[in-house]
Amino acid sequence: MNPNAFPTDQIEGVYRAIRERRDMRHFSPAPIESDQLLRFIEAAHAAPSVGLMQPWRFIRITDQHLRRAIHAHVDEERVSTAEALGQRADEFMKLKVEGILECAEVLVVGLMENRERYVFGRRTMPQMDLASAACAIQNFWLAARAEGVGVGWVSLFDPARVRHLCGMPADSVPIAVLCVGHVEAFYSAPKLETERWDRRRQLREVLYENAWETPIEGNAT
Repeated sequence: MNPNAFPTDQIEGVYRAIRERRDMRHFSPAPIESDQLLRFIEAAHAAPSVGLMQPWRFIRITDQHLRRAIHAHVDEERVSTAEALGQRADEFMKLKVEGILECAEVLVVGLMENRERYVFGRRTMPQMDLASAACAIQNFWLAARAEGVGVGWVSLFDPARVRHLCGMPADSVPIAVLCVGHVEAFYSAPKLETERWDRRRQLREVLYENAWETPIEGNAT
């Protein structure tokens, strides 16, 4: 028995949140308690970060005019993305890709300014600040899922436009618009799978041993 392990039911809870987390696009307008939202942000802030730089910054969007402006820009980018997809444009336009106007809360997540001062762990891989912020968003997502609240990560935007809309510093970078809110039900599988846009790959397709594309020994599925 591993003395550092959680009790069995708590272990299963962690894995259940991971398995059942979904990128949600459909929300009900019911409000989220402010202390609940704060718990999700605290979970995000507990994420690991390279060099302990903690590069994440959260902007809660409470101004409805600003929310509509962000939505209008995302919708413009949705059209531009469809045009870039060529033959799949019509298929893409049928997808619901965000719930900015329907969800209870909208958060913009950004990378902080003056990141060049932080070189611990980033000297050869400066993108590790983005990796750290992604860990924070994942923490937020899992905490919300555990409490039955949906989250959708919207990335269809021009960072410069969102930076301007949100009054962010010139060298900061918005990386996500998070839609947060109650949902009638969580999707049984990722929406892009059920809409047949793509499929989740089998573990054996992404797990190698010692060298790229060398299959691992054993029974990886």
